[in-house]
Amino acid sequence: MLSFASDYVEGAHPEVLARLVETNMEQLTGYGTDVYTLRAKEKIRKVCESPDADVYFLTGGTQTNQIAIATLLEACEGVVAAETGHINTHEAGAIEYTGHKVISLPTHLGKIDAKELEAFLSGFFFDSNNEHMIAPGMVYISYPTEYGTLYTKNELEDISRICREYKIPLYMDGARLGYGIMSDGADLSLCDIARLCDVFYIGGTKVGALCGEALVFSGSKAPKRFVTMIKRHGALLAKGRLNGIQFDALFTDDLYFRISRHAIDMAKELVRVLEEKGYEFFLESPTNQQFVILDNAKMRELSEKVEFSFWEALPKDRSVVRFATSWATDKESIDELSRVL
Repeated sequence: MLSFASDYVEGAHPEVLARLVETNMEQLTGYGTDVYTLRAKEKIRKVCESPDADVYFLTGGTQTNQIAIATLLEACEGVVAAETGHINTHEAGAIEYTGHKVISLPTHLGKIDAKELEAFLSGFFFDSNNEHMIAPGMVYISYPTEYGTLYTKNELEDISRICREYKIPLYMDGARLGYGIMSDGADLSLCDIARLCDVFYIGGTKVGALCGEALVFSGSKAPKRFVTMIKRHGALLAKGRLNGIQFDALFTDDLYFRISRHAIDMAKELVRVLEEKGYEFFLESPTNQQFVILDNAKMRELSEKVEFSFWEALPKDRSVVRFATSWATDKESIDELSRVL
């Protein structure tokens, strides 16, 4: 089976895996206090041009979202997100499980609109009955979005300005951050993101790591006793080296950015093949996720030879499906997909 189901179907990039093997027998201190974890944090601060940033390593995206959001919010606050946002659709109520509501706004190809966000916040704080309502205590976005689209620098600046005006943190889910930054359609750098977002994470699970995400508090310091909060959520690894060594490798010699760019190059090849075969795209995505409309009969037929992800149902027995490339996708797989199609 050819697999374009997601960008985490392989293990780790060989250079990352090699560093894990090379350091395997070293005796290192636990809980993220080892030399490799400390070095990885410094490398991330440097590349973000945020020398005072607090950096923490966690093992997965849902875990990172839940801990960051639950810890930053007050008990009676919720988090604002696009109705298609990952925390609102594909995280099994992980945020609600902590007692915090996800407050959804209309989606525009996966994104929230700054004017609609401002109207919502101003309406809430103008409402004399707001003490009877869940208060918006944070704004959540992702880059890229669930539909592979990207916020522009102007859009992010507008959202950031609004959040700072209302004194609520802006949090960016960066599960696929590398694929967003290295896309031809991007005008945001990692430094821009660190400057405009209060909190964000650099995804490793989908971008070359065996597992792991780097949570960065750039615009504000981490909450008090944040490590204790991580442990209370059952997320503090005794062998913190697992994440530290991987991110140390990913941020050596621009590996993270080089392999992210490879995924984008393969996505461009994927788009070329799909266009040549006459497939209809649901939307235009500049990232490693490509969304195609298939008749349901064709979808079932193709799924016998190719793995892809169902995304949403459309009228007239049609569906949107997603093809994803990754750091590990090779040209031979694209050529074989072309033959199968």
